[in-house]
Amino acid sequence: MADVRLSGVHKYYGNVHAVRGVDLVINDGEFAVLVGPSGCGKSTLLRTIAGLEDPDQGTIAIGGAVVNDLRPRERNIAMVFQNYALYPYLTVKENIAFGLRARKTPEIELRKRVNEAAEMLGIGGLLERYPRQLSGGQRQRVAIGRAIVRKAELFLFDEPLSNLDAQLRDEMRGEIKRLHHEITTTMIYVTHDQVEAMTLADRIVLLRDGKIEQQGAPLELFERPRTGFVAGFLGSPSINLIPAKLASTDNGISAVFENGGTLALPASRVSSLKGMEGRPILLGIRPQHFSRATGGALREGVMSYPATAELIQPTGTRTLTTIKIGGVDAIAELQAHDVESHGETIELAVDLNRAVLIDPASGEVIS
Repeated sequence: MADVRLSGVHKYYGNVHAVRGVDLVINDGEFAVLVGPSGCGKSTLLRTIAGLEDPDQGTIAIGGAVVNDLRPRERNIAMVFQNYALYPYLTVKENIAFGLRARKTPEIELRKRVNEAAEMLGIGGLLERYPRQLSGGQRQRVAIGRAIVRKAELFLFDEPLSNLDAQLRDEMRGEIKRLHHEITTTMIYVTHDQVEAMTLADRIVLLRDGKIEQQGAPLELFERPRTGFVAGFLGSPSINLIPAKLASTDNGISAVFENGGTLALPASRVSSLKGMEGRPILLGIRPQHFSRATGGALREGVMSYPATAELIQPTGTRTLTTIKIGGVDAIAELQAHDVESHGETIELAVDLNRAVLIDPASGEVIS
């Protein structure tokens, strides 16, 4: 196993500055996910670590050794691609064994490793089949099996699940997470899917325009984002961002909306907002932080808010309900039977202890 250290890494494609001075340390045995929107530089960064691209500036070290001048096969890495990259004329067994044969691995050791990988991935009964005889999920397992038999120091995954349907993606996410627990090798995984990032990662590295916007444990980024971009990118459905101004009221400091409505902010936040009265903000409230008010006493920092269900989208266990706050459409994620019909008036409890206050000019979180 090995740690990975990137220092001041830049990558250009002509006039396009794809990676902009990235400094990153991925610890030995860690599962790190590079995530971000299309064009943010995540795949370029992964390919640079793999040696498929050369950095224009900066250094890349794997296991303490700088690898800038090493070819991909000299870096002791294994990579799983989006398109599986299987040889159609080879059986599953031969596809998994291909890299081992190229390294002249003794036949007994080769068979042992192939069988162990196949059993670990649940494809032991498919070894004599050809790729055309497999489902998408089975092909992806073969591609992963070909990687893990290498016993590499570092595993790289480049959007490996994007070609699968939703059910298979869910299944394969679990398989990859289980695989990491079993082999405990350092893994770097690239995806644009924030659900994949949240469910798989020990640490998320969120990229934007070739730079690291924020990195940390999944729940750290979800609950304590540093910018509006991070708050908006992570979470499904996305966070509601409602324009407002801070104002002193009888209840302390409130968010006052453009249509005149207000929500009083928790007393615990008043001291950090002193002197900001009159300042415009975006009030960020996640859909999961709404609930149907039951009529009982609300705990500190939870405010009652009447709303009309303009649109309801049942998902089975939950119902996504479109309401208006401050004249702006917002999504509340409620229990399945909390709202029954469009146009229904409901009393909501809004947990403002977990709200995010964002400066609309800089995009930085202020509280």
